Amino acid sequence: MLEVGRNCSHIEHADRVAILVENDIYFSVVEKALERAERSVLLIGWQFDPRTQLDPLNPPFGAAGEVGHQMRRLARTKPDLKVRLLVWNSPLPIAASQGMFPQRAVQWFNKNPVDLRLVKPLSMGAAHHQKILVIDDRLAFCSGGDISVDRWDTDQHLDEEEHRVLPSGEKRKPRHEVVMMMDGAAAGILGEMARGAWEWVTGQALSQVEVNYDPWPAAVKPTLTDVNVGISQTISGDSGTIETREVETLFLDMIARAEKLIFLENQYFTSPVIAAAIAQRLGEPNGPEVVLVSTGESPSWFDHATMDGARSEVLATLYQADVFGRMSAWHPKTRGGDNIIVHSKVTVIDDRMIRVGSSNLNNRSCGYDTECDVTAERERLDPAIRKVRQHLIAHFLGVADADYAAAEKRLGSVAAAIESLNGSGRMAPISHQRPGWLGRLTARYQIGDPSSPSNAWRPWKRRKLSHRLADEVKQIVSSAHDDGVARSD
Repeated sequence: MLEVGRNCSHIEHADRVAILVENDIYFSVVEKALERAERSVLLIGWQFDPRTQLDPLNPPFGAAGEVGHQMRRLARTKPDLKVRLLVWNSPLPIAASQGMFPQRAVQWFNKNPVDLRLVKPLSMGAAHHQKILVIDDRLAFCSGGDISVDRWDTDQHLDEEEHRVLPSGEKRKPRHEVVMMMDGAAAGILGEMARGAWEWVTGQALSQVEVNYDPWPAAVKPTLTDVNVGISQTISGDSGTIETREVETLFLDMIARAEKLIFLENQYFTSPVIAAAIAQRLGEPNGPEVVLVSTGESPSWFDHATMDGARSEVLATLYQADVFGRMSAWHPKTRGGDNIIVHSKVTVIDDRMIRVGSSNLNNRSCGYDTECDVTAERERLDPAIRKVRQHLIAHFLGVADADYAAAEKRLGSVAAAIESLNGSGRMAPISHQRPGWLGRLTARYQIGDPSSPSNAWRPWKRRKLSHRLADEVKQIVSSAHDDGVARSD
């Protein structure tokens, strides 16, 4: 399914790929990889907070355990090691919500010996949203989350977690993240991309580095070996760049060619283009099951106002198109009933393709913000990919992976397996009731969610995308009525 020039910019081989579920695992791996780094550390992020404790469960605590101090120590004690960070120069309201203004992070390092530079968005109002970390051009991470003080959590997602706190002592909500780690040529290409971004921002060309050690952490067992990895981007085309919509094209290709299952784990779900593609599959008598896992309610006021209402409208329309009853949408909760923030961006198709990255299922990620996703592809179903996908569901339900896998095998449906093991209500259906007038208005014009620079400040131009989805669903429902088909709930 991966095709260079269509839905990805590169397809490269990786000897090893690991899917890291939750940031306690990711941060711990990063801490060890940084200690072993010899020549180059290059990080690209939407956000970066040098006060982040990479391993809050173990000493050292305080300043000595902060990633910023670790980076400065390593850069001082290893003369050949260069640590470079590219972080989005976020606008004031967003920066204020992060607790660490980008300019303050720059001053925190003061370019000596760690060099942190700020990335201006390609388009006014757009975000630099990629999350990439490359160690010595031989080990790379691509994720949906940043290294920051509000990102750490375990797969227990406890209601009370003493280590899930801000530097101020304020408690944070439970959060779910997923990262893909890789080596080989795939890691080398992400390193090349990161060096290109550094040159674009700073004017400094960086050479590829060569090292004589294997940076892969010995404690991490690969999820996949000997696999091809596709790298897909979104670049808006402003500021002298070339428009790239590989992220959106790959979403559409994955949806169109899925045979049995489309599993989506994502922070947002508002794109009418992606929803229209799913609606088409739901209208097919023998189409795939579609399962969405997302956050119950966005934590920020802006996202709640712009994304949650639009998601409700999109889901209401999709359930209308779901004439064969194959669509389900869920949000996970803690044992105490608190919402878990689903910040991951994962797509699994037929348990043979797994995609992880920074891209949300919204307009911005498909054509306006700067994004990067990585996709591991097999020719047929891979038990390792199925195991990851089943673990993602089982850990939300609070059941053993084997118990969930047995239920899914017995019932032949992801939704049916979730329902059978959901006695404690750890996964709740996302409401697909149409929102109020404000939510409908937000959805109709995709307020705050432009799909390209051409309509960024012209929301009326985005309305045709909503019309396309509505027309698609009307046609599906009409055909179902003509054929005497009714949804079976």
